Parts: sequence; C-alpha cells; structure tokens
Amino acid sequence: MRESAAGQSAPRESATTRRRLLGGLVGLVVLTVLVSLFFVPWWVLLASGTGWPFPVALGGGVLFGAALVAFPVMMALGHGRRQWDPAARTGDTILGVIWVLFVWSGLGGVLRLVLGAAGVGGQTTARSVAVAVAAVAALLLAWGYTEAMRLPRVRQVDVTLPRLGPGLDGTRVVVLADTHYGPIDRARWSARVVDAVNALEPDIVCHAGDIADGTVAARREQAAPLGRVRSRLARVYVTGNHEYLGEAQGWLDEMSGLGWDSLHNRHVVVERGGDRLVLAGVDDRTAASSGLAGHRADLPLALADVTPDLPVLLVAHQPKQVAQAVAAGVDLQVSGHTHGGQIWPFHLLVRVDQPVVQGLSRHGERTQLYTSRGAGYWGPPFRIFAPSEISLLVLRSPV
Repeated sequence: MRESAAGQSAPRESATTRRRLLGGLVGLVVLTVLVSLFFVPWWVLLASGTGWPFPVALGGGVLFGAALVAFPVMMALGHGRRQWDPAARTGDTILGVIWVLFVWSGLGGVLRLVLGAAGVGGQTTARSVAVAVAAVAALLLAWGYTEAMRLPRVRQVDVTLPRLGPGLDGTRVVVLADTHYGPIDRARWSARVVDAVNALEPDIVCHAGDIADGTVAARREQAAPLGRVRSRLARVYVTGNHEYLGEAQGWLDEMSGLGWDSLHNRHVVVERGGDRLVLAGVDDRTAASSGLAGHRADLPLALADVTPDLPVLLVAHQPKQVAQAVAAGVDLQVSGHTHGGQIWPFHLLVRVDQPVVQGLSRHGERTQLYTSRGAGYWGPPFRIFAPSEISLLVLRSPV
C-alpha cells in the first residue's frame, strides 16, 4: 500500500512541478515584454546619445519609471476582482500611450541606424529623432482618442447571396459589434449609435458580441439604449469572448429583456415577399472553457431542423469560426472581434490569430464572411488607422 501511494504521488508532484515551471516561464516572458515596452521609448527619447540637460533626463526617467510601476497595479485593480473603473481607465490609457511610443520609438531607432550608416549621426540627430518621435506619438494619440470616441462611420457593402430569394433582395442588415461598454461611461455615445442605426431603416440588426466589459449591473445604463433599436424583421445578439470574462448568461438575459433575440446556439427564420432567410447564432468559441453549463459554440444545434435549401446568415463573434460555417454550408457569416487591429500595427498580430482582420471575404465554395471593425474599442481609448464602423450589409439576390 505504501509503495502504491508513493507511486501515485510521484506523477502528481511531477505535474505540479511542470505547472510551476510553465507559470514561471510565462511570468518571465510577460515581465520581459513589459520592461521592453517602456525601455525602448525611454532609450530613444531620453538616452542613447541625446544628451538632454540633467533636469529633462531626470524628469523623463522618473515619468517612465512611475508609469512602469503604476501600469500593472492599475491593470490589476481595474481588471481584476475589484473591477475599479478609475484604475482601469488609468491602466488602459498607459497601455495605449506606451504601445504607440514603443512602435514609433522602434521606427525612430531604425531611422537613426540608417542615418548613422550614412554618416549622419551625433547628438543633433539623436535629439531630432527623439523630438520627431514624441511629436508623431502625441499627434497620433490625440487623433486616436478622437476616433475612438466619435460616432462610428457607416460602412455600406452589397453582398450577393446566390440562394437568396428575390423577395429578400435589398434586405438591409446592420451589424453592430464590439460596443465594449466599459470603464468610461458611454451612455450618451450608445444613444447616438442607436439613433444612427435607426436612421439606416434596417430590416435586421445583429449585435455580434463583446457588448460590454463588466457585469450587467455595472454596464446596464450604457446598454439600455439598445432597447430602442428598430428593425422590420429581427434584432439578434450573440455572445463574444468578453462576455465570458464577466457575465455571459446575464447579458443573454439582459438583451432578451431589451427585446432582442439572444441566439444562444439557435436560429430564427425571417420572411419577406414569400422568401425566407435563416438567422442563426452561436456562442463565442471561448464559451466551452468558461465553465458555464450549456455554453459552447454548437453550430449543428443552432441549425437543427433548418430546411436545407434555405439561405443562412450566421452571427458568430470571431472570424475564425468561419471554418465551421464553411463545413455547414452557411451562406454568410458576420463577425467582429478584431477591431480592425484598433491601434496600428497591432493588426499584424491579429492576423496571426484570425483569418481576416476586416471587410468582406470568401471562404470555400459558398460561404462569405463579413468582419466588422467594431463600433467601440477595448482597453486603450484609442483607434489609430483602424476606424470604428456601423456596418450596413445590403443583401442581393442573383435574380
């Protein structure tokens, strides 16, 4: 018995050791990335041959150091268990600012290398590059904040669906995605978005997930204007990955209470002019790992009992869910999630994870995918070279 107990405990101890090592490795990578984000702009702007007067160098160094210390603390207080909105706003803003400084300082460092190779170097060059980087970053951040806070532009796209009946030709589908009601109170912005949606006189309105960062109780006021959205045929909503960081079932229930059809792995059928269209929706792909009973992306369940010859419009939060849509013969999937990259050049990292960053694309023989850049923003209150949008898809029949 003793040998058996010892034999069983050894694998458990080994697994625990592996988890600790993996956790330590992940922590080291995160720390390295964090320090790099702050070190590169500090080096280009304040050190590396700039020769600024001591008060400038000291003041700048203290500012970078304070931001480096404050950032993880604010993120933990703002996005951890406490969910303290003032801390979240501070941490998110630091993240956006330091990302922009990091990117453009990196480009400035490359420029200095090129100029040095060409024989143009020295303190004057170092200072000129530092000033240019700071000026460009400041302008982009001011512009990016304005873009994040503005009413999204309407982006209209015609989408031809070969199986769409003539009675549904011209159907106007408005796609909202990634409203991300969060630490900055955007109730007035939300009301303006709803007015803009209603002005488009939609037949169908789809909210493709990531409605909010936080619980229903914390964000109810910001989401409340969605109850005023008008449509002729249907208003449908699916969960995004951020709902599964908070209160997914609560948001499904809240949207149902506001008069929307919450498509929790199910479908509804709309009809006009004698022709029908299936509107199906699935949970986000992260739902299965959320621990919530009955939550997972289940397209077969969503399409159960659907007549095979009917066209299908699928609402699924992440573009990568299109692989299942192709296998099921879906005609059109609408998604969000990517924000179009939100802050350049983050779209390059998004593209590693998702098949599409934004716009209309074709997958397989039948399936088309429309990926919205989203109406809101996540985290840093900036949008740089990735404007927000309210998507208007006009469905066209081939006949």
